[in-house]
Amino acid sequence: MIAASYERNHTIRIGECEPVTPGPDDVQIRVAFGGICGTDLHIYHGKMDWRTGESRVIGHEISGTVAAIGANVHNLKVGDPVTVMPLLPCGNCPACAAGHSHICHNLKFLGIDASGGFQSLWTVPAYTILPLPKSLSLQHAALIEPIAVACHDIRLGRVKAGEFVVVLGGGPIGALIAFVARQAGARVLVSEINPHRLAALKKLGIDAVNPTTVDLPAHVDALTGGAGADAVFEVTGHKSGIEMATKLPRTRGRIIAVGIFSEPPPVDLFRFFWRELQLIGARVYEREDFAKAIELAASGALPLESLISDVVPLSGLRGALDRMGGSGDVMKILVNCAAEAM
Repeated sequence: MIAASYERNHTIRIGECEPVTPGPDDVQIRVAFGGICGTDLHIYHGKMDWRTGESRVIGHEISGTVAAIGANVHNLKVGDPVTVMPLLPCGNCPACAAGHSHICHNLKFLGIDASGGFQSLWTVPAYTILPLPKSLSLQHAALIEPIAVACHDIRLGRVKAGEFVVVLGGGPIGALIAFVARQAGARVLVSEINPHRLAALKKLGIDAVNPTTVDLPAHVDALTGGAGADAVFEVTGHKSGIEMATKLPRTRGRIIAVGIFSEPPPVDLFRFFWRELQLIGARVYEREDFAKAIELAASGALPLESLISDVVPLSGLRGALDRMGGSGDVMKILVNCAAEAM
């Protein structure tokens, strides 16, 4: 089998390796496709070396079929299509004890802290596996993990039909939040500065504007009769994003923090006081969010094909990472992990 390992200093090694034999509580997946995400790009740029160590097989947005199962696994069979919820909670901390294992105090993440899915055969704990309907293409199934992120964000943000939602950041996660919010019956506006992403969103029927050319607070007021947005999703992880987020909600509106900030940003707490705003953190996902994501993907309700900018073989991973970090002309690139496995 072959695997793609990050080995620091912008180095991706593609090479032969031995598959891990599944233990009694494990499942071995014949990986079909894997999505490249912002986390993989951060790893490639050396920003997570303290977690990956000297070498790590990366990738966590994965689809595939069951290749082998451990003796204690009875709910799956060889050939079943599956995806992976790539979280390894400790099971013992206060968060786990409270039923919030997705934000375990000692959480490990497959593809960062442990071996990931950019390999032809991937062995993982059986509890991370979710079966997929056979009607769902494995290319589209590789988007289940980021769809689950969006489903979690929308659920924690309590978005409901008829509400007005603003999404700050129109990359893959922001776009999926917009699509899931629209599917929930909300009116959606996306703020994005990348012209390629703006055009792509508009083509898919999402109202999108460039905040450098539009007075976004005035625009939101005009669209809501002066009330403001019911919910604002901050997906950029930039200081300017959270500054803008506080200017947009209605009285008792909600700001959902999705983007990851490298440093604590200043926040206008007077605005929170003045309008009695709510700030909600939303991190990764829970199993019910994966179930919802699978349902939405299988239903055809989301324009998944339009989000896939390219599909490359495993040997093309480094080039795809460079492309994602450069021109900004892509939304989602998939890696075909089976193309070179023979």
